[in-house]
Amino acid sequence: MGARSSKLSAETLEQLSLSTRFDKKELQLWYKGFMKDCPRGSMDKKQFQKIYKQYFPFGDASKYAHYVFNLLDANNNGELDFPEFMTALDVSARGDLEEKLQWMLRTRRTGLFRLYDLDEDGYIGEAEMLCIVDAIYRMMGTTTGLPEDESTPEMRVAKVFAAMDLDRDGRLSFEEFKLGSASDPLIMDALGLYSGLI
Repeated sequence: MGARSSKLSAETLEQLSLSTRFDKKELQLWYKGFMKDCPRGSMDKKQFQKIYKQYFPFGDASKYAHYVFNLLDANNNGELDFPEFMTALDVSARGDLEEKLQWMLRTRRTGLFRLYDLDEDGYIGEAEMLCIVDAIYRMMGTTTGLPEDESTPEMRVAKVFAAMDLDRDGRLSFEEFKLGSASDPLIMDALGLYSGLI
């Protein structure tokens, strides 16, 4: 893949202005910044992990960044391009709770729910949630400030399942996850992570 144009194509600009809540001027500004950081016009998983490491210097963000990258790479080509980036940013920064949780309405592979549903069977099992929660704890680098009953990833997952697994079948459906997330401050904080960017 050679060098990309420093200007967003009219077709991509039009498509993104219709499919996201960004206007054309905002999209052009975001594109300029994206191209500054990613002159090839896309980033691979290693670059993405490097960006995460900058935001979480006291922990190991590589595992969590791996999961998030796979979530955002809608066409599964191992590269995150500008439209994929902006689609994710649109939902995470400007979407409502339902969109942020489901997030898979726009592409087949994305969604906060799908971040946890590692085997893509439509449910989140305890082992799947433990993988993600463990990655988050490693990324944060410390459990200081967490409630005592959430001091380990296992304790956090047990607490989440006790609150969200309404039918007690050992897995979370999308509806259970949605209902439970609305009352979970940590998940709500994660959903609002990008709101201050814009």
